[in-house]
Amino acid sequence: MIKMEKERLIQRIQDFQRALIKLQESLELNIGNDIIIDGVIKRFEFCYEFSWKVMKLYLEYKGIVDVKAPRDVIKEAFSIGLIEEGENYISMLKDRNLTVYTYNQETAYIIYKNIKEIYVKEFEKLIQKLENEEK
Repeated sequence: MIKMEKERLIQRIQDFQRALIKLQESLELNIGNDIIIDGVIKRFEFCYEFSWKVMKLYLEYKGIVDVKAPRDVIKEAFSIGLIEEGENYISMLKDRNLTVYTYNQETAYIIYKNIKEIYVKEFEKLIQKLENEEK
């Protein structure tokens, strides 16, 4: 059972890595067109979903099974040191909810800046930490 859980975790980490590469590629594009910002935000949504779900799988693999909601997963991942900047992940959660439930071009640009300047680095650190844990 544990081997299957680890294989599932490794697969989800790889999915997360692929999504992050796509997000990083989109951030290299010129944002002269609103469609680019919209695409970056959509790719961010994918990465955010992968990040909290990977953290949840990791917690379950470590025997912590009583966390279900993203906010709870983030708090627990922070408490065990899986992520260092819990507040950045809470900000991601808020921004992700804004992108899904509302649309405002000014807000979209602010979220784009957060993705480029903060969130991508957090995703990279999480993947690095998970890769180090695998070894």
